[in-house]
Amino acid sequence: MTPAAIDRFCRSLRAATRVVQWEDTIVFKVGGKMFAVLPRTGAGPRQRELWFKADDAYYDTMKTAPGFRPCPYLARARWVAVAEPAGLPPDQLRAYIRRAHAVIAARLPRRTQLSLGFEPPPRPARHSRPIFER
Repeated sequence: MTPAAIDRFCRSLRAATRVVQWEDTIVFKVGGKMFAVLPRTGAGPRQRELWFKADDAYYDTMKTAPGFRPCPYLARARWVAVAEPAGLPPDQLRAYIRRAHAVIAARLPRRTQLSLGFEPPPRPARHSRPIFER
């Protein structure tokens, strides 16, 4: 996918916003939290990497996969970088971005999730009597 196609796809996700930060870095957010970034990596309009939040369960596998690496500045938060996003199948890249969006949205406060139109998981039932009785 080209940077323009990634841009269009990210903006199409529920409650996603696009901002330009740090001079010319394109940042996609949900509920004010980043889920994907298109930093400029060289000259020309097409010279962009893609950074995104990896699912915690798959981070260790993804960071060593061909074409992926731990994301600069954000590796400890389990983000990965793709140097050539155009080299990945578009459906696969969309799935990664969609999952990054879902992971970040799931970590938003319940009230924020509701205000953005997400369906948060139900709250755990509260017990009226003590769990541990003699």
